[in-house]
Amino acid sequence: MSKITLTGFALLSVLFFANSSATYAAQAKQDAFGTLQKMIVENGSVTLNLDLNGLNGSNDLTTRPVTLQFAAGTNSFLPFLVLNGELRGLDPGSIALVSQGRPVSLLPPLLAASLKQLVLEKLPSDAAFDLAVRDSKTGLIFFNIEGNQYNYDPHAALLSITGGNLLVSKELANALGRPSDTGAMVGKISVGATMQPIEIRQLVNGQTESVTMPPLRDAASGDTPTVVPGPDVIVGDMPGMSQFGSAGTQVGLAVATTSCNNGTEPLHWLALPQTDHPVIPQNFYRMSGGNTNDARFEQIGQSSCKHAFLALENDACGFGCNTSGCTTGSNLCPGCSDPYSASLNAGPNLGSRAWINPFTGVYPSTANDHSGHTHNGVSHRIIVEADDLNTTLNQGATYFAEAQYVTPHEYAWCQTHPEECNMLNNASYRQFSVSGGPTNFTFSGVGSTVRMKAAILAWAATGATVSQIEPDPGNDGIWFMGLKVTNPSAGLWHYEYAIYNQNLDRAIQSFSVPLLPGVTISNVEFHTPPQHPGWAHDGTQGDAGYSSTPWSVTQDASSITWNSETFAQNQNANAVRWGTLYNFRFDADQPPQQTNATVGFFKTGSPMTVPIQAPTGGTPTPTPTPTATATPTATATPTATATPRPTPTPRLNPPPRPRPTPPPHP
Repeated sequence: MSKITLTGFALLSVLFFANSSATYAAQAKQDAFGTLQKMIVENGSVTLNLDLNGLNGSNDLTTRPVTLQFAAGTNSFLPFLVLNGELRGLDPGSIALVSQGRPVSLLPPLLAASLKQLVLEKLPSDAAFDLAVRDSKTGLIFFNIEGNQYNYDPHAALLSITGGNLLVSKELANALGRPSDTGAMVGKISVGATMQPIEIRQLVNGQTESVTMPPLRDAASGDTPTVVPGPDVIVGDMPGMSQFGSAGTQVGLAVATTSCNNGTEPLHWLALPQTDHPVIPQNFYRMSGGNTNDARFEQIGQSSCKHAFLALENDACGFGCNTSGCTTGSNLCPGCSDPYSASLNAGPNLGSRAWINPFTGVYPSTANDHSGHTHNGVSHRIIVEADDLNTTLNQGATYFAEAQYVTPHEYAWCQTHPEECNMLNNASYRQFSVSGGPTNFTFSGVGSTVRMKAAILAWAATGATVSQIEPDPGNDGIWFMGLKVTNPSAGLWHYEYAIYNQNLDRAIQSFSVPLLPGVTISNVEFHTPPQHPGWAHDGTQGDAGYSSTPWSVTQDASSITWNSETFAQNQNANAVRWGTLYNFRFDADQPPQQTNATVGFFKTGSPMTVPIQAPTGGTPTPTPTPTATATPTATATPTATATPRPTPTPRLNPPPRPRPTPPPHP
């Protein structure tokens, strides 16, 4: 029988082959021969033995025990790693706790309300505890766990977790109004579960000789994904997020990403100086405001780009990794996955976004040149103002990380196979809870990664209207128009607009909203995420970095318009470039009506109108700030000037369709 004792960080011989290629390689050399299994819970039970007096803050020294019984959710994805029958550690994941029996009286109301949505979660490796009991929907940690022991019987594939002390978390203590109770022991946890393998590797001389993916027992038949024709890289999972430094008022974050090839063709993964591999930007968002903390959706951070290297060919997405006829390592084979831990995505040697055409995926071999440049604690990471994470200043806010894989191979394939274009599904998002502060923060995933959808669609789930818009199909990418109108008090309406540019190279320079004559506008605001400062060889004009100058606001009797400098005025102007979301908002004394806003582009293309709601009685057509004719830019491949097209009808997540072949690309 295998036994591991975990206390805080003391996880012995953890084998993160799903999260770190370096650790995997080191472990493979040490254990050169044998069978490596990744196991998950097939079924089982979880018991929480609680002291009600201690939990409710009673001064009575007599314990008042109560037992909460749960079934372990079938096929819960908390991977345990077993090498030659010996338990070696855990990967990030969670076990759903399915409440059994009748509700227990006298539980704190907060815990009682969460009994049907609790999970036992493996915390990130840099957390103070290894396991925690958390509300899967709100993200609130009820109990941290210490002193737990893992026992594994390889013959019966049985796992047990014993001796775990349940400690009141800081979040729970604060919510109960007893912050001094943080860390108080209020019970024990025990787990018994039958495990099943989801991946089996045979190791010979430290190398993987074969990989098999056994089918899941009790898996629903409709859960098996269907791959699509062509290469199709997606973000299949975002298993963790961490802070990696700070500088001044800002902190530097990074999120772990697991890419998957959802296509039938190998996807090129050729490391620099070759220029045929994906690049990976990361973004961070906050949803807050209003009576239900969902009135606005803002981007509060963005990173530079991780350049991909060496695909590992795992099967984290469950597509069925197929390496037959595929050159591994320099390709992500059909159905296969490749992990980058948060520490790998933290750099700081990440390349500037300015070099990359987000639609074609083209960039130069010098796109990650850091010569003549020094780094601090936030350089190139997801730069966020600490105050934007401070839980005291942002009570009730929810947070979302987003990652995107941009690759030239998908674009090239699309040109020769116009019916197999998979270029618009490369972004995924996941909610993360935030704790700590005021300058050091920790993050824990809430729910699963939402695949192939931009983070702004999390806002749509709260009642916001979000439309996907493709202004020049086949020649440039997509952007999203988001809006939400709330009525905070009688006679007052709050108008919240968000423009998110996913992979539109031309960028957006102006936004104009029609108004009813005589309407009273107040509290006009504009919000952008922090820009990265310029550095030598960053791809911007003069290596100056992109401007952070707020957009100008012009209001007359019929409209309100925001605009940045034009391209002709400043090639580094503060436009809505790819992978960024900008906000525009105001209050008005008139209710919303359906109308059209006008959006102007930065590099090229005629302005277009998009449906919105605004305080207007008609459908005026305001004149936007003129868009400059594009000249060559720092982007590796300048975008050709497009012929003006009829205004498209915005739509949400349109199905793939054939695209016209664009003009030859230099």
